[in-house]
Amino acid sequence: MNEKPQFLNLDEARELLASCNIVLNERQMQRAAEPNAAGQRKLPFFRDPIDGRLRIEKNALLRVYHLRIKAAENLAISPDVN
Repeated sequence: MNEKPQFLNLDEARELLASCNIVLNERQMQRAAEPNAAGQRKLPFFRDPIDGRLRIEKNALLRVYHLRIKAAENLAISPDVN
């Protein structure tokens, strides 16, 4: 059964990450949501067509962080075992 998407604003997204022990200040969250010179965002935020505010889907945000954690784990150098 599919869940309905839950869209978060910047503050709600920051609170969700804080609940996962990823503490960011307001400026760090804003920078992750702003497009760079190429128009790409660090996180998949989008402008709400109704009120123009930045939003992100809750599961997409969590998925991005879990993928980054897995990638870091895969790149970690395993210790020599004798």
